[in-house]
Amino acid sequence: MHLPPLRNFAAFFWNMDIKENLNRIKASLPQGVKLVAVSKTHPVEMLQEAYDAGQRIFGENKVQEMTAKSQVLPRDIEWHFIGHVQSNKIKMMAPYVSVIQGVDTYDKLVEIDRQAARNSRHITCFLQLHIASEDTKFGFSPDECSAMLEQGDWKNLKNITIGGVMGMATNTDDLAQVRREFGRLKEIFDTYKQNYFAGSADFNTISAGMSGDYELAIEAGSNMVRIGSAIFGERNYNLNK
Repeated sequence: MHLPPLRNFAAFFWNMDIKENLNRIKASLPQGVKLVAVSKTHPVEMLQEAYDAGQRIFGENKVQEMTAKSQVLPRDIEWHFIGHVQSNKIKMMAPYVSVIQGVDTYDKLVEIDRQAARNSRHITCFLQLHIASEDTKFGFSPDECSAMLEQGDWKNLKNITIGGVMGMATNTDDLAQVRREFGRLKEIFDTYKQNYFAGSADFNTISAGMSGDYELAIEAGSNMVRIGSAIFGERNYNLNK
């Protein structure tokens, strides 16, 4: 089957059912690439449909919404927080979140560790790197993150694990630029693995790629993709109104 260009990929799926969308996307993923179903703004009925189709990892970008969904959906869901982390919201998700993907300061690692300890839990964190040309995106600069890792205080945090890196490419039709940015994230991951996590099997994830560019991210080395609209359709911005 001939698929549409990447940037129109999500629209191709919007009129299909969730189970079929999931099956098509999973069939396109190489072995070893994990799928995070980005369910933000969508009602619990749609998440339940994806769950019934076999999906277990879901990503949300608003803590209140994720918390509300976690309370009514099956307990074996692995919740990933993929939005910009606000320190004062960490305590709300610490009792149940599995992975916090968008960690962009050392102070947030400290607070996640503190809240995980209060809940007798262990939380995986990804270091978010700013790889795009857009200033609106969050993340460590590579130099800032390297300096934090070099300083070494993160090694004393016992209730978190740094499990990898996360990044978002520029929203552009210039596919060469998108490839370069994803390639840069892979280079950063490899450097950190060699210099700071050589003995850690836990530092193993590059989370990159969304509905419109995940194939390019996988080509560059991503082994976790965050896909929303190609599974659930357009976002429902009226969900919480």
